[in-house]
Amino acid sequence: MSETLTLPAESRERAGKGASRALRRDGRTPAVIYGGKEEPVMIHVEQKELVRQLGTGHFMNSIVNIEIDGKTVRTLPKDVAFHPVTDRPVHVDFLRLSGNSEVTVQVPVVFTNEDASPGLKKGGVLNVVRHELELVCPNNAIPDQIEIDVTGKDVGDSIHISEVKLPSKVSSAITDRDFTIATIVAPSALKSSEGDADDAEAAGAE
Repeated sequence: MSETLTLPAESRERAGKGASRALRRDGRTPAVIYGGKEEPVMIHVEQKELVRQLGTGHFMNSIVNIEIDGKTVRTLPKDVAFHPVTDRPVHVDFLRLSGNSEVTVQVPVVFTNEDASPGLKKGGVLNVVRHELELVCPNNAIPDQIEIDVTGKDVGDSIHISEVKLPSKVSSAITDRDFTIATIVAPSALKSSEGDADDAEAAGAE
């Protein structure tokens, strides 16, 4: 699973837009910890450190230990709001974790053994439909990534969630259909599909 991150924080007593703007001017980002059958806790964290951790690429599926008032609260990031112009984080929601409770997370997929795919070897293209899978897993066993083996896959083949071997106690959050994760298509078919999409967009614009 992804490494555990540590994020120092301070309590904040005042809520509201004015207080939040003042914190952001001081280089802090307002946040809240909720869940675990406890009252929400309003905090603020150093924006620079938050941006650094967001830059790891796995912040949203990592356990984050928030250090506040001499205590450590084990959490999972659930939502980050960004400024529409500067793209800086302006607010973060953290879910408090307790015991072996299950959480729903987005986990990236990685494709392996592409050299063993006849379709890719003869010029086919791996058309990824879902770059991440929404999974339900124990909060202490969140996978860093899900590997999908494309050995033997030919042009025209699809990879569905039912084919993917998930770690123990991990399941798909989507259970009502056997959704497609990727397909192997001929380059001409991909171009044709993209061209149809462009034509449809142009028609809609008109």
